[in-house]
Formats: sequence, C-alpha cells, structure tokens
Amino acid sequence: GEAGGPAKAKAGSEARKAQEKKRKVLLSGETTMSYFWDDGSGVRGDTGAPASGEPMQKGMFASPSWPMMTKVKVTYKGRSVTGFVGDRGPGEPSSRGIMLDLDTHTFRYLYDGGKPEDNYNAGVSAGHLEGAKYEVLEWGDGRGIKGEPVPFSEAF
Repeated sequence: GEAGGPAKAKAGSEARKAQEKKRKVLLSGETTMSYFWDDGSGVRGDTGAPASGEPMQKGMFASPSWPMMTKVKVTYKGRSVTGFVGDRGPGEPSSRGIMLDLDTHTFRYLYDGGKPEDNYNAGVSAGHLEGAKYEVLEWGDGRGIKGEPVPFSEAF
C-alpha cells in the first residue's frame, strides 16, 4: 500500500496553496476599471479583434500600457479574478485615470457577484469600478511598458 496516502496528499496541496500565496506581487495599486468585449462584432464601440491575437474571452483585460500577456489579479469588494492583458485600452478614458478594461463577465462578477446580461452589456447601470485593486503577478513578454500604468496617449 501507499505510505501516508491521503494525509500525504493533503500536505502536498497545503504546501501548494502556501506557495501560491507566497507568489510575489510585482506591482500593486488601485485604479478605476471599466469593461469591454471586443470580438469584431462592432457592438458597443467594439474596435475589432484583441491586439494580442488571442480570442476575446473571460479573464482578458485591456491595459493602455502594460505588456501583452501580463498576468493580473483584480479585486473589488472582496471578489477577485486573475486574468491577463490581451488587448489595448481603454483609449482616451485612460487619460482620466481609467487604467484597466475588464471583460464584461469579470466586471459584473466583481461588481456584485452576478453574470452579465450578455457579452456586451454588464446588466448594471455602473460603467466603472472605482478604487478597484490590481496586482501584477507576472509581466508578459509582449509589447508594452512594465511599471505603473500610463495613459494610452503617453505609452504608444
């Protein structure tokens, strides 16, 4: 038989959880976040396929400056989602301090734990999450600027 069996497995998963908790946060801060869903449909200001070449999906965020494929954890009202930078944006709103665009599903989940009306409409009147927290877990190797987010107009 297997020595230690389930107890050994449990210790292993706890060690893994501790390891995940220890994962270094490279950059953290707060910003106002908005939402988007760009899939080439032209709906609600859709500008076409995401800049990363990855298909639009849950957990895809848009940053005006961070490198493509940067891994980011976003938190609001005690709810968190880890996703990645797969598109550029918000464009002009980044000049007003809106530094991260979340996919519609992530936005709605952070807002109240709910699900969006559809991909293009969060189903709530709020268009922004003010004071939402971000944590960069891993810089992507795509084009962009590591460090504090900067408005699109200053980044490219």
